[in-house]
Amino acid sequence: MDLLANLALGLSVAVTPVNLGLCLVGVLVGTLIGVLPGLGPVATIAMLLPLTFGLPPTGALIMLAGIYYGAQYGGSTTSILVNIPGEASSVVTTIDGFQLARRGRAGAALAIAAIGSFFAGTLATVLVAALSAPLTTVALAFGAPEYFSLMVLGLAFAVVLSHGAIPKSIAGILLGLVLSMVGSDLATGAARLAFGVPELSDGIGFVVIAMGVFGFAEIMRNLEAPERRGAIGGRITGLMPTRADLVQSAPAIGRGSLIGSALGILPGGGAVIASFAAYTLEKRVAKDPSRFGQGAIEGVAAPESANNAAAQTSFIPMLTLGIPANAVMALMIGALTIQGIIPGPQVMSRQPDLVWGLIASMWIGNLMLLVINLPLVGVWVSLLRVPYRLLFPAVIAICCIGAYSVNNSAFDVMLTGLFGLAGYWLAKHEFEPAPILLSLVLGPPMEENLRRAMVISNGDPSVFLTRPIAATLLGLTAVMLVLAMLPRIRRRREQVFVG
Repeated sequence: MDLLANLALGLSVAVTPVNLGLCLVGVLVGTLIGVLPGLGPVATIAMLLPLTFGLPPTGALIMLAGIYYGAQYGGSTTSILVNIPGEASSVVTTIDGFQLARRGRAGAALAIAAIGSFFAGTLATVLVAALSAPLTTVALAFGAPEYFSLMVLGLAFAVVLSHGAIPKSIAGILLGLVLSMVGSDLATGAARLAFGVPELSDGIGFVVIAMGVFGFAEIMRNLEAPERRGAIGGRITGLMPTRADLVQSAPAIGRGSLIGSALGILPGGGAVIASFAAYTLEKRVAKDPSRFGQGAIEGVAAPESANNAAAQTSFIPMLTLGIPANAVMALMIGALTIQGIIPGPQVMSRQPDLVWGLIASMWIGNLMLLVINLPLVGVWVSLLRVPYRLLFPAVIAICCIGAYSVNNSAFDVMLTGLFGLAGYWLAKHEFEPAPILLSLVLGPPMEENLRRAMVISNGDPSVFLTRPIAATLLGLTAVMLVLAMLPRIRRRREQVFVG
């Protein structure tokens, strides 16, 4: 009964005109950036963070969440129509989706992608609602040692599940932790790593780093690549799938939704992993695996259901524990911090309208996506014909305005440019930026909880081993890192991500 009462509270918050409007804006922008290759949810949300200053907290989160799961669906449109994944999680969809389009069945593929995404989103919303309260109750039993150990585990997940080399992922984690220490000491107020620069005395802004590493760096990378535009010719007809399509797709949608829901909770980018896992499972259980790669409808249904479900269940650790499951969730925590809200289990009890309003808006947003996206296919195809050289100046302008608006400081704009160059260098040398952002967000609370744990134990570090939950979490961290470094596990891990 508590669950139903909480969902009723959430619906009453989500269906207000302002929040409905922000949800609609979010899913429309999300679909747009998913459709346009080179613009991802991380870069877009980073650019839009300054706009959330003037929005109410619930409305801001609803809009940003809509951008995230809207982008998962939008990425399928280009994957199917022009064989260009708008999103990393839509890479698998290109395998069979584009083959269906070449056979004149783009409409059926797009419709199955929409239906699968809606079903997966609905299931994931129920899971988020059902698991959030119990996990929050467990989390309330955590003390400073447990929180520190949990954050270490979250960083370990980011290392293990990132697709770069493990030493480079660890280096990214350490770099993010160092950047999080720039500014004033939490206890004494003394300047740290500011090097005599007054503008660094309050630390480096989260928005500045996010827009530089993801926004500017992504633009420079895209300008290097030759443009591959040119949509499927002719009019897209027959949007409704056949009865046979629905029968073949239903089990794949169900399995993909379950896989995505489970993997989305894990820190480290579950949507990408989930889409690969769902496609691999469908190929293994199929009676005729040779159909895959030739235009199998299940090859669209499974990964599209998986990535949408994973995108939404990744909110569970963010809402209940204050731990971001991926770079987008790190930005969400940044949005909460901007609004003066401390992420963690207290949010669920102190601001239930915010949490349950966000959860209810997910179902509403998925319904909006189902209703509005199929009629907009022609619009998205037209946008694909716009050369990227005409789009990137607008993106740079938005980044600069966003960086300046945080503190009305030109220094922040220059700093964003420097981090853009750094992000470009890191990408060229195959360093993943996501672990940097995750550790940047987790750095301050990790330091705070480490200090509190040391105060509680009178400086005895064995407190992390004598408390069962903390010791278990640190043990899991060690086991994961050891397994990831074993040659056989490492080879298999590289095969999953590289192909």
